[in-house]
Amino acid sequence: MSLFETRQIYKVIEVTRMVKGLLEDSPISELWIEGEVSNFKYHTSGHIYFTLKDSHSQIRCAIFKPVASHLKFIPENGDSIIMYGRLTVYEVKGEYQIVGSRVEPLGIGALQQAFEKLKKKLEAEGLFDPAHKKPIPLISHRIGVITSSTGAAIRDIINIITRRFNNASILIHPVAVQGEGAAQEIAAAIKTMNEIEDIGVLIIGRGGGSIEDLWAFNEEIVVRSIYKSRIPVISAVGHETDFTLADFVADYRAPTPSAAAEKAAPNKADLGNRLYSLNTRLRSQLRSRMELLKQRVKTAESLLQSKSGRDQIDQLRQKLDDLLSRGYDSFQSFISQNRTNLDNYQEKLKLIGIPSKISEMRKDILNLEQRGIMGIKHLLNSKKDNFGTIIAKLNALSPLSVLQRGYSISLKHPSGEIIKDANDVSIGDKIKTRLAKGEIISEVEKTGT
Repeated sequence: MSLFETRQIYKVIEVTRMVKGLLEDSPISELWIEGEVSNFKYHTSGHIYFTLKDSHSQIRCAIFKPVASHLKFIPENGDSIIMYGRLTVYEVKGEYQIVGSRVEPLGIGALQQAFEKLKKKLEAEGLFDPAHKKPIPLISHRIGVITSSTGAAIRDIINIITRRFNNASILIHPVAVQGEGAAQEIAAAIKTMNEIEDIGVLIIGRGGGSIEDLWAFNEEIVVRSIYKSRIPVISAVGHETDFTLADFVADYRAPTPSAAAEKAAPNKADLGNRLYSLNTRLRSQLRSRMELLKQRVKTAESLLQSKSGRDQIDQLRQKLDDLLSRGYDSFQSFISQNRTNLDNYQEKLKLIGIPSKISEMRKDILNLEQRGIMGIKHLLNSKKDNFGTIIAKLNALSPLSVLQRGYSISLKHPSGEIIKDANDVSIGDKIKTRLAKGEIISEVEKTGT
């Protein structure tokens, strides 16, 4: 029997499957591999394909959607990575490849690098821009809280808000704060809270933990939900040294959940002290304003009562009459001059034979003269009326009438310096108080604002 009669012939697919079986059954069927990423492609199907290479060789890699959708670190061309996967053969092309189940950057933790890459991306989009941040209201009658219903954080938040400002109601939306699906729950809770009226501020957070425990607050879906929130958001994730991307996008970052509660709920006692301080300042400003107005009235009174004040008013009256007279005289002179010119032109026009024009011009000049005289009279009457109004207003502002209503003016004695503030005098000083009728000399026994 010849060799050709006994030979066994395999189909391509059969050989491919034998090789596939040998690879998958080998001791290195599952392994860690190191290399540089090239030809990276994130397919619309959700699968990831790339080539892993070193200076001597290369191998194709695939990460399918169920794994790819949960990767913390997505590699890019040029990244040096380590990947865990299983060796297999892609039968259609007869190529061997590695199907990955875990990817990490070489030389740095996967979560930390993922954090830095996403932070850089969102920062470039403006999500962390301080101009977008909303102020946290001083008082919120309803405070929303998104956190775990079983952690220590929610107990601390409730206790602090209740103790500091028990007028506020607390609306709690419990969510998972770590593990599979936590980010989606937090984002959905933010959306739900924004559909509720009268929530003044929103606290989002949890207690401390590792970077893996806090990772839900680094997910892009949570960061974008906080950015879109119409309600001001306080981020309270972990301890003071923990930072998440939620901290960067939130309107206010609290170092702990307890600090977040203190920011959201003002202390009633502090509010009372603040109101008292504002009331004191307002009263002081009103007193200062009143003293200023009194001084102005006194100045006006002195002006009206003094000889120089009356002289100024008389001079104003005389100046007004003088100006009106000079204006009237100037106009009369203008009319007289034009009348002389008209007579001259009349003689000349007679010589050239157009007497009708002379009559028309004479009528125009007479009309102009009458209108001018009426205008001067109207202006004179108007100025006199305005002057009378000014005098009436000055009389109305006279400090004598103000003093008649019960006001008084205090001055240092004997210097006559006006006292505007309680701090302007000391115990034992003498003061003179001017009333509507008469004056009082007194000695200071006590001062205060």
